[in-house]
Amino acid sequence: MGLFVALVLLMSGANPPAQAQHFGAETFTLANGLQVVVLPNHRVQAVTQMVWYKTGAADDPRGKSGIAHFLEHLMFKGTEAYPPGEFTTQIAQIGGRDNAFTGADYTAYHETVARDRLGLVMRLEADRMTGLRLNDAVVLPERDVILEERRTRVDNDPAALLREQLMATLFQNGSYRIPTIGWEAEIRRLGTADALAFYRDWYAPNNAILIVAGDVETAEVRRLAEAEFGKLAARPVPARLRLDEPPHHAAIRIEMKHLRVAQPSWRRLYVAPSYRAGETKHAYALQVLAELLGGGTVSRLYTSLVLKDGLALSASADYGATALGLTAFAVHATPKAGVAVADLEAAIDAQLRRIVEEGVDADEVSRAQRRMRAASVYAQDSLTGPPNIVGAALAVGQSLAEIAAWPDRIGAVTPAEIDEAARAVLVERNSATGILLPERTS
Repeated sequence: MGLFVALVLLMSGANPPAQAQHFGAETFTLANGLQVVVLPNHRVQAVTQMVWYKTGAADDPRGKSGIAHFLEHLMFKGTEAYPPGEFTTQIAQIGGRDNAFTGADYTAYHETVARDRLGLVMRLEADRMTGLRLNDAVVLPERDVILEERRTRVDNDPAALLREQLMATLFQNGSYRIPTIGWEAEIRRLGTADALAFYRDWYAPNNAILIVAGDVETAEVRRLAEAEFGKLAARPVPARLRLDEPPHHAAIRIEMKHLRVAQPSWRRLYVAPSYRAGETKHAYALQVLAELLGGGTVSRLYTSLVLKDGLALSASADYGATALGLTAFAVHATPKAGVAVADLEAAIDAQLRRIVEEGVDADEVSRAQRRMRAASVYAQDSLTGPPNIVGAALAVGQSLAEIAAWPDRIGAVTPAEIDEAARAVLVERNSATGILLPERTS
């Protein structure tokens, strides 16, 4: 999370498109409020189109968890112009690919096609932005599909179950405690009226971002966007709420045993600020901390626990700064066969205490920053990487200037700022620890 392409972009409103200084990327906004971003990449004669809606699972109404994800599935169920299944059929017939995904803060739909078929995929996406048609005949069978997806991906996967339980306990009240796919009992109660209500609330051009990446020019994208999306009317959209998290007074610990577990694992989450919530000044420092602590085979945790002490098969850390609300700083590890989880946890705790008490070394900070900035450059080579990076950031309210400044801001983080962020976040009472163990049969 957080490795943003260094695209130097400016907002332009109704003025001529603002041009990126280094990559030729341009952005403009239609009269109905749809923001359009063009990311030229002329390596191949193909384009990726993405439509990002500024709504996700954290916007699910209480008692209706999973509705954002459910609607994502239902967006393929047809309009008056294109019957159920026709959207994907049209794209498959031209050799393209399409799919969608739901996150806590956004929902995105994407297609990759030959450059001369961009007009078709724009027409299809614009049509279903406001023209979706739903009834029980298509909604209720798809609800069964969602329930089966939950059984397959969560209920039958002990690691996924543990992650779900950890998030639900880490956030006592925060919006991210609810799983994206939803709780089974609430999914079973979702119906056509719920899907249409959510659709009418959030799916509008003024609540969306259109990103086109690939072998295109901005003038062509503007012409097509005006023709297909420009005719759609803007409408009021609800305010996005992220519930406050109360102070934590005690650390949380969960131990889960399961017959399907062959290898124990250990995971800890800390409540942490994001770019948009909490002590936001720590966000960039926490990204560097996650990299130097557990960002790969040269990180502190890996070199200590895996290479030096031989306690773990894997050890890593991650942190999601791109969120509207408070987020989580995570540390996870898998012990080697014969190593007790308690011994592995003690070694991890020692490393975390060392960070808090002794601080970080300037050289390791510099190495982590170089790796992160290099990764942001490599991300530019992909046809799909830049639109995913830019879309996720814009969908939570970051500006294009912030996206452009990410490498420099990461490079400017000081060891003292990392020390301060670590002391603020790596606090025991703000943590939830999960241990996954095999269930022994007699």
